[in-house]
Amino acid sequence: MNLNLKNKKVFISGSTKGIGYETARLFLDEGALVIINGRTKSSVDDALSKLNNKNASGIITDFLDDFQVEKLIDEIPDDIDILINNVGIFRGKNFCDETKEDWYDHFKVNLMSGVKLSKYFLPKMIKKNWGRIIFISSECSTLVPGDLLSYSVSKASVSVFSSGLAKLTKGSNVTVNTIVPGSTLSEGSKEFLSETAKRENKTKEEVEESFFKDVRESSLISRFLTVGEVANTILYFSSTLSSGTNGASIRVDGGSMGSII
Repeated sequence: MNLNLKNKKVFISGSTKGIGYETARLFLDEGALVIINGRTKSSVDDALSKLNNKNASGIITDFLDDFQVEKLIDEIPDDIDILINNVGIFRGKNFCDETKEDWYDHFKVNLMSGVKLSKYFLPKMIKKNWGRIIFISSECSTLVPGDLLSYSVSKASVSVFSSGLAKLTKGSNVTVNTIVPGSTLSEGSKEFLSETAKRENKTKEEVEESFFKDVRESSLISRFLTVGEVANTILYFSSTLSSGTNGASIRVDGGSMGSII
C-alpha cells in the first residue's frame, strides 16, 4: 500500500525513543523528510545515528523550557506537512503526594507543547490546503489509574483540544486526529518489567502476565502493544489515504478501554 508520504515534511516531538522514534523510522522508510526531537544533544545524536538516513535531522528542545520551545518554533521549517505531537512525561505518584509542579509540568509538556506547535502550524496548513496534525493521548485518559491522576487528566485534555482544533479545519484538506495507545512496550515498560522481575524473582514474561491479570485486566489482547503497532496507525492517519477521518480519537489500546466508539 502506497501511503503517498514521499517528500512529505514531518516533525515529531519526543522522538528519540519509543513510539516517536519508531514513527520517525517508518516515515523515513516511506521517503518522508523527518525532523526528530529530544531533550539532549546526546539523545538526538544517538537516534539520528541509529536511523542512519540522509532525510532525517534533529532539533534539541526540552518542552519544560519556554525559551527552548520558542527557539524550536523559529528553527522548524514553515512548510511542515505533518505534525506529530508525541512528546510526553509521566510521574507515577499517589494523589496526596503529587505537587502542584507535577500538575503544571504534565500540562506544560503533554498538552501545551501541542497547543503551541499547532497554533503556529495550523494556519500555514490551512493556507496551503493540506496538512495532518496528530496528537498522542493514552488509555489512561479514560482508565485513570489512581497513581497517575495528573498524567491522566493532561492526556484527556489532549483529546479534548484535538477534537476542538479539528473544527477549525472545516472545508479544508487538513485533518486533526488523536491516537490513543494502550500499554506499550516502550523503554519505560521494558525497564518496569526488568526491575519488577528482579525484585520479585520472576521472569519478565511472568511479570507481564501478572500486569494484565491484576492491573490492566480490561485488555483484550492481554499483552503490551509493540511500538510498531502504534506507529503504523500514526502513519496511516498521517497519510493522504486517511482523508475521511477528522476530529477523531483512534484507539490502539488492545481493547482495554472497552468503548464501542
